[in-house]
Amino acid sequence: MQYILALDQGTTSSRAILFDRQGRSVKTAQKEFRQIFPQPGWVEHDANEIWQTQREVMEQVLGLSDTPALVNQVAGIAITNQRETTVLWDRRTGEPVANAIVWQDRRTADTCDTMRKQGHTPLLQEKTGLVLDAYFSATKLAWLLDHTPGARASRAR
Repeated sequence: MQYILALDQGTTSSRAILFDRQGRSVKTAQKEFRQIFPQPGWVEHDANEIWQTQREVMEQVLGLSDTPALVNQVAGIAITNQRETTVLWDRRTGEPVANAIVWQDRRTADTCDTMRKQGHTPLLQEKTGLVLDAYFSATKLAWLLDHTPGARASRAR
């Protein structure tokens, strides 16, 4: 085994980097994907497009379209992602039920303000260690469940 494959899922692009045993970058590929701005303060991604671009760059660095492929020489895979970008998946089909809400998105800021005014901040910080902010995924997930037709019903199945 000669290589480590790093998959970097960024906010604006997917990237794959193949590193050798000395930690040197041997091969790299990057592909941008669309940023979707449905209204001011909202940022979304198409989860299928993210998957497709990540797959394409991985296949590029592993030479899956070339011969011989490097895939059998990969010792491990390292993955980094956008962390607080939130996707709601259909558990039966494996498909996203809506666009992903990106970590930068502020559509739930008013919800966070309301929760703050209702005094929920101390309990939230005690339970999660997080500050109450639209950056985090919980209010994004609630928004998707509340605003995506059939999302709550499909969650119960």
